[in-house]
Amino acid sequence: MALLIKNALIFTGNKFEKSDVLINDSKIQSLGPSISANGADRVFDCKDKYFLIPGFVDVHVHLREPGFSYKETIKSGTMAAAKAGYTAVCSMPNLNPAPDCMENLAIQKDIIKKDAVIDVFPFASITKGRKGTGECVDFASLKKNVIGFSDDGTGVQTDALMEQAMEQCAKLGTVISAHCEVNALLNGGYIHDGEYCKAHNHKGICSESEWAQIERDCALAEKTGCQYHVCHISTKESVEIIRKAKARGVRVTCETGPHYLTMCDKDLQENGIFKMNPPLRAEEDMKALIEGVKDGTIDVIATDHAPHSAEEKSKGLEKSAMGVVGLETAFAVLYTKLVKTGIISLERLVQMMSVKPREIFNINGGVIKEGETADLCLLDLDAEWIVNPDEFVSMGKATPFENWKVQGKNLLTILRGEIVYEAI
Repeated sequence: MALLIKNALIFTGNKFEKSDVLINDSKIQSLGPSISANGADRVFDCKDKYFLIPGFVDVHVHLREPGFSYKETIKSGTMAAAKAGYTAVCSMPNLNPAPDCMENLAIQKDIIKKDAVIDVFPFASITKGRKGTGECVDFASLKKNVIGFSDDGTGVQTDALMEQAMEQCAKLGTVISAHCEVNALLNGGYIHDGEYCKAHNHKGICSESEWAQIERDCALAEKTGCQYHVCHISTKESVEIIRKAKARGVRVTCETGPHYLTMCDKDLQENGIFKMNPPLRAEEDMKALIEGVKDGTIDVIATDHAPHSAEEKSKGLEKSAMGVVGLETAFAVLYTKLVKTGIISLERLVQMMSVKPREIFNINGGVIKEGETADLCLLDLDAEWIVNPDEFVSMGKATPFENWKVQGKNLLTILRGEIVYEAI
């Protein structure tokens, strides 16, 4: 199918420029003014107001299959992602069975091949059973079939085990994407150990449970030369440790989530939609994360999209399952709270959601130019809407952004030249 997108504001890498874009045979065939519509199967006129960017990439999502399809399926999760403008997601290994060997990974990959509407790049686990203890997986046998290795949901608990994993991954030239959490410091906590926690007699999760393992891992990455990516950082100490490690030349990158940049523990309510891991931290942590985004310490914004059933999220802060959904709100929340307020530019946001994830995890695309694969989305920045979970495509409905008034909506998602979502 030949698609012609006329009068769009296209992302050139550092700025937006008005152009027509002709897409044919999965590629961007030509760019420029006044491209003829002759031969085009579909024509979309952006009227100088819609923004065409490389499709978003989320390097941290939970698609729940195999093992937990009552929470989400690969089909529903990727449909939600396509609606939001994502052309690729990286799926985490919190599955049953855990993808710790080729036999188990094949179950997930078969479902992806059958049901995914966008690209899904799975992580394999770091340890057998994704336990964070015991034995490492056979990295060499899995490497060519996964985007990297992660025990997300569990921190690797011993220095020796993580050093062994990093040594192997450094030799293979692959990425470790680490959930950093020291089990011995959790003490049954389930929200941030801050003011709200103390005022309402909850059990808290201390910040050190996150940053202590990041500090250890940065030292190990420096020692081994491993490419090391830190999942969902939430504390001011984490930002500073990673900032200093980067300055020393450590091969470390990191992500945070939209909720950590726009909310803190002052926003907590006695409702499971505010419960995730890591938890919403103190206001000073949120401000440090924003500074990390501004100065480049934080490379990527990923959603940690973590759907659960309504029942699992209905048990308050103490007893609800940890995790909130995020794919269908991420861009609008970030555009509204960070770009519209002047904290960062639109170009910086696109870099963090579209370009940098591809660079870190070696995913094709990220630029709009002739000859490149047409993995794109089209944004209406003027569209205002109210976050209503009942309208989500995702099976998960638990979001802390419920009833927020936001701005910015995806109109069109194109994967290798084919339309996978359309609302224009």
